[in-house]
Amino acid sequence: MKAEIITIGDEILIGQVVDSNSAYIAQKLNEIGVSVYQITSVQDDSVHIVKSLKEAEENANIIILTGGLGPTKDDLTKHTLCEYFNDELMMNDAIQNHIKELFSKINYQYTDLDLQQAMLPKKATILKNHLGTASGMWFAKGDKVIISIPGVPNEMKGLMKSSILPILQSTYSLPFILHKTIVTYGMGESKIAQRLALWEEKLPTDIKLAYLPSYGKTRLRLTAKGKVKEKLELILERELQKLLSLVADITLDVDGSESLEANIGKLLVKNKKTIATAESCTGGAIAKIITSVAGASQYFIGSVVSYNERIKTTVLNVSSETINKHSVVSAVVAEEMAKGIQQLYATDYAIAITGNAGPTTDKTDTSVGVVFISIATPNSIITQEFNFGQPRAKVIERATIKSLELLRKVLLK
Repeated sequence: MKAEIITIGDEILIGQVVDSNSAYIAQKLNEIGVSVYQITSVQDDSVHIVKSLKEAEENANIIILTGGLGPTKDDLTKHTLCEYFNDELMMNDAIQNHIKELFSKINYQYTDLDLQQAMLPKKATILKNHLGTASGMWFAKGDKVIISIPGVPNEMKGLMKSSILPILQSTYSLPFILHKTIVTYGMGESKIAQRLALWEEKLPTDIKLAYLPSYGKTRLRLTAKGKVKEKLELILERELQKLLSLVADITLDVDGSESLEANIGKLLVKNKKTIATAESCTGGAIAKIITSVAGASQYFIGSVVSYNERIKTTVLNVSSETINKHSVVSAVVAEEMAKGIQQLYATDYAIAITGNAGPTTDKTDTSVGVVFISIATPNSIITQEFNFGQPRAKVIERATIKSLELLRKVLLK
């Protein structure tokens, strides 16, 4: 069973509003076994809406429109659907009374425009919107259904939960769609794909693997689709264990949304260890991401943003001779910064970073994008050099994530 989602509204197309409705609808449809074929955003324009409906009918059995159901003249969906189905509007007394009750509850005077929301297509099955005045509408056309719901997010969600999903489940014999997701870090999509190539070739036909990369991590999503849930669960679990054995060294989380920084926090709390940071080119970004985790005060002691050379020497005790000999962007300076912050705040671990984020290299000979990261442990210090390229924002983001990746590896040893 395939579905298509059409979101209606000029505000989406000009970037004024982010379309979160289609993501929610797609997620909920997937949970009941309906695959979304396509998502389309269109203008508040009858011609455009009709064109999208005709195209959607060629692709899907279930078409869900969201938006364009308000009381004002620019809300055209209801009128367009009447035209599309050769239908006409008539007053729905039950919905009119519902609208009056809604306004009465908030002690607000309704207008004639508000009551016009009860003018609804004769051929539609009306879905009462308990949270607002714009009703949902369900049209049957042969073996296809076209459903129109409001664009206000909480009203859309209410109708999906109370009406649309239950009706779809009772109307159609839907397959089960199950997912398992592994979150990996520190390795690019192509390298992971190389590692998994032989296993992926032998995957059963009812199991598919998707790579979902973002900087610093790649999610590997296994999807199983079929009629017998118990059989799917067994196959999915079997393949999940095979996959885990192949990516054990880079696995961060399974079937969860735990972030790298949250995972590091758990490791530090578990081992009763503390950490501090000394940052130059990242300007406090590492400290910010560490402290974004609730409860970070248990293990994060503090930070020094040593953006200026004077702070490196006077606060972190970096040697002036070291700077003069190697420049502020160097491995030895990163190491001295790490030792300095570790001693200053009396922590078990420390992260120190220095580099050229760009666009200029200031007084150093190193290229833009070159960064040195040091991790100080209770017994040693580990330093690595990276070149994160350009532009500046990318260098800072990548350097921040890489610092956390290096710290986690150290904590797991």
